[in-house]
Amino acid sequence: MSQFDGIDSLLNVMRRLRDPQTGCPWDKEQTFDTIAPYTVEESYEVADAIQRKDMRDLKEELGDLLFQVVFHARIAEEQGLFDFNDIAAGMSEKLIRRHPHVFGDVGDRTAEEQNAAWEVTKAAERKAKDKHGILDDVPVGLPALTRAAKLTKRAARVGFDWPSVNEVLDKLDEETAELKVEVARGDDEKAREELGDLLFVMANLARKLDVEPEDALRLTNAKFVRRFETIEAALRAEGRTPDQSDLAEMDALWNAAKVAERQDG
Repeated sequence: MSQFDGIDSLLNVMRRLRDPQTGCPWDKEQTFDTIAPYTVEESYEVADAIQRKDMRDLKEELGDLLFQVVFHARIAEEQGLFDFNDIAAGMSEKLIRRHPHVFGDVGDRTAEEQNAAWEVTKAAERKAKDKHGILDDVPVGLPALTRAAKLTKRAARVGFDWPSVNEVLDKLDEETAELKVEVARGDDEKAREELGDLLFVMANLARKLDVEPEDALRLTNAKFVRRFETIEAALRAEGRTPDQSDLAEMDALWNAAKVAERQDG
C-alpha cells in the first residue's frame, strides 16, 4: 500500500505546505483570491482530458482539482471559517436533500421530473439565503459564454424566452446587421457593445439547440489548430514557414485540409 493513502494523506501534505515555520514560502503566501485562477484552470484541464479521452491524464487532473479544494479548505480552516470535513458534510447533506426520491419516500422520478424538482429545491435554497432574484446565484466568475447560456436558461423558466430556434436566428441576423452599422461608422465602442449582444444571442442559440457553447467553441478551437498545423506541415515540407507564404496559398491548403478531414470522417 502506498504511503500516500487517501484524503487524510493529502490533507496532511497541505497542512505541511502551509505550516508557518516549515512550510513552502509560495504556498504559505497564497489566499483565496490568488488561488482562484488556478482552480478555474484545473477545471478546464479536467474537461480537456475528458474530451481527449485520456484516462491517465484525467486521473492526474482530477487530483490537481481536488488539491485546489483542499487548498481552499486549509486557508478557511486557518481563518476559523470551515474545514474540508465541513465541505464534504455539507455536500452530502445537500445531495440527500435534493434527492428525496433516492434517500426519502417520494417515490420514483423520471429524469425530467427530477430536473423540475431540483429547480424547485434550488429556488427554496436561494430564498433561504435571501437571494430572491431568478438570476441571483448564477456565478459571475463563470466563462462569459457559459454564464450567458445559464442566464437565458434561468429567464426561460419563467417564460422569458423565444418560442423556437427560428426567432433566435432572426435576432442573430438583427444583431449582425447592427454590428455592421457600427463597424462601418468606425465606432469601436459601439461595435464592442454590439459584438457582445451578438455573442449573447449566440449563447442563447446554443441553449436552444441544447449545446454547451464552451464545448462547441473548444471543439472549433481544436479544429482550427489541427488544420493550421496541416498548413504548417505542408509549407515545412517545402522548407518554408507561414510568414513566407500568403493568404491565397494558405487558404488553399486550409481547404485541402477540410476536404481531407471529411474524407477521413
